[in-house]
Amino acid sequence: YLDLSTQQETVVSRDKWDLAFYNGDQFRVKLNSSLFMMAAPLETTNIDAVAEADVASLQSQMAFLVQGSNEFVDAPSGNLNETVIEEISINLEENKVYLIKMGNEIGTDTPETGSVAVAGADRGWKKIRIVQESGAYKLLYADLDATTHQEITIGKDNNHDFNYFSIVNENVVDVAPTKGKWDLNFTVFTEVLDLPEGGESAYGFSDYVATNTLSNTRAYQVMTEDIAYQDFTSSNIDNSLYEIDQRVIGANWRDVFNGLFNERFYIIQDTDGNTYKLKFTSMVNENGVRGYPKFEYQILN
Repeated sequence: YLDLSTQQETVVSRDKWDLAFYNGDQFRVKLNSSLFMMAAPLETTNIDAVAEADVASLQSQMAFLVQGSNEFVDAPSGNLNETVIEEISINLEENKVYLIKMGNEIGTDTPETGSVAVAGADRGWKKIRIVQESGAYKLLYADLDATTHQEITIGKDNNHDFNYFSIVNENVVDVAPTKGKWDLNFTVFTEVLDLPEGGESAYGFSDYVATNTLSNTRAYQVMTEDIAYQDFTSSNIDNSLYEIDQRVIGANWRDVFNGLFNERFYIIQDTDGNTYKLKFTSMVNENGVRGYPKFEYQILN
């Protein structure tokens, strides 16, 4: 996580958490996209009655490059109203059990120079159910074939956008900086792709740069054929082009086959209302290894 105005970096291992519980007015829960997690609603509210035999057909659909698998991931835009887990209802019977694909561990293989190996071993499957209880979340979770489950209550915190929980380690963990104290998140990310044969699928991206949409970080892309980076000043800002969408930079700044895109840059308005122009200058280190992005930026106001 990076705050542009203070240049404060917060480094967090992306396998530290699995579920993020929203602290705003709504009761929303998002998945850890950086681990390629997926979720599918089931018809039952009885978590202890669900077994692997009941969900085998769903499991085969929950994979990258499978048509329709986009239905099992959160909207890449960051729109909280489009999480795969429905808003947690005050009505208990409306809160169904979800099948959870836990995604992949962080990869440990050494990739070929210029390539990546972000996805390690399969992390398996879980089942969860989330309900509201006294203004807090109550999470029920278990292994897929378990006939009993664990429970934990997760309250709301006004200082952060989300409270984060690790199903693997069974605890609440600190992840993102406090609300409004970051602008860009450099990460691995689950996107949605159009398939050549039609339809859509979920797919994993590396070198992804997400903007802090919940704190209204806004951005838009500028092409150098329209104006050069060095010539762009505050008088050139077009407020009508701003988007509150965490994909604006996303993977659009680089090409995995040909490297950095040099013919574009970004205008970013941060959580404090500061406006910057930002240009990426590298996506690899001096040895050609990916995962070392560099950029320059300048405040415009």
